[in-house]
Amino acid sequence: MNYTQAEELLAAHGQMQLLDYYDELTDEQRACLLSDIAKLDFSVLENLHSDYSKTLGKLSPADALSVDEVERNRAGFEEVGLEALRAGKVAAVLLAGGQGTRLGSSLPKGMFNIGVTRRLTIFEQQMNNIKEVTDRAGCMFHLFVMTSDLNDKATRAYFAENNYFGYDSSKIHFYEQKLAPTCSKEGKIYLDEKYKVSQSPNGNGGWYSSLIEGGYGPLLESEGIEWLNIYAVDNVLQRICDPVFIGATLKSGCACSSKVVSKISPEERVGVLCKEDGKPSIVEYYEMPKELASLRDADGRLTYRYGVILNYLFSVKTLNKIYKDKLPCHLAFKAIPHIEKGVKVIPTEPCGYKFETLAVDIVRLMGSCLAVEVVRENEFAPVKNKTGVDSVESARELLAFNGVKL
Repeated sequence: MNYTQAEELLAAHGQMQLLDYYDELTDEQRACLLSDIAKLDFSVLENLHSDYSKTLGKLSPADALSVDEVERNRAGFEEVGLEALRAGKVAAVLLAGGQGTRLGSSLPKGMFNIGVTRRLTIFEQQMNNIKEVTDRAGCMFHLFVMTSDLNDKATRAYFAENNYFGYDSSKIHFYEQKLAPTCSKEGKIYLDEKYKVSQSPNGNGGWYSSLIEGGYGPLLESEGIEWLNIYAVDNVLQRICDPVFIGATLKSGCACSSKVVSKISPEERVGVLCKEDGKPSIVEYYEMPKELASLRDADGRLTYRYGVILNYLFSVKTLNKIYKDKLPCHLAFKAIPHIEKGVKVIPTEPCGYKFETLAVDIVRLMGSCLAVEVVRENEFAPVKNKTGVDSVESARELLAFNGVKL
């Protein structure tokens, strides 16, 4: 794209401010800016002018395999899951596009050290979790790692420097999730630098479309991969490609499944798997009506108790049918660093919007979903904050509880 083409494009969208400092830039910086402009997805800005608040349908509790039911059927589930793994029908997708900014780190979040007396990063711990499965199955599965423009090079380098944690490097594949521009409350796209458009990862909802556009569709087909287990980087106790989870899903006939934990309180900040107008749906904690969130069964347990932990198993066949369907866009009002009057501003209060799609919205499109309850203390240790709830501190305590040397 040349300057004239950029000028015409920006004028058509009312975003000429992106060229305000063009005359000050070096040739290399100009090329960088024009490249950013050429790739911009202006369509996300339409969400500023629409009613993006979610109107919930009729909600009802989801059915789930309880911890007790899973234990009673463990042997049968595990046998089916191990058979699928050995046949190469299952692969994993690690959602790792973020940085550890809330933890005080500018590195990829997976590189954050959760060790105490030794160095143990989140990436390494999760690869250790995978090794437990591959040792049991006697084979390695394909692992796709979704990075972002913010951390792709560092993530790839870290895996290489650590010899892929003993994993077969030919089975680890990296790809970048898409970016979306950030903007002011008035809808003006920000500059992160005078020569660089402010953009952020567009949420984990695009994990599959980004994988396909990254060129991995033929690999899925040639390798006979029928199921993808997606999981979040910030849970250090994730059980990845868990044979019991896989077996339960395959025996259910559902198009997808989700690991869930029983919520500890109505206020816990996790999405709830339930039914919405009869279809599987995940309602975020801030969307769930308070009267439903606090509703309890006769035995005292929360009626809407199944909190998701971002560990899902999806049918590739069904994903191929629905992944091009438009997902709702979620607006996040954030403090976004940007160029203002020629100076880099680091705001301490929210000032603009980021645009994200979420993996939870794919579940509804899948048509059917099996909820599989797991023991929270064994599988849910999110690292979201420095201290307090869902923090480095609490994750270390749970790792120690599970026998991990820190």
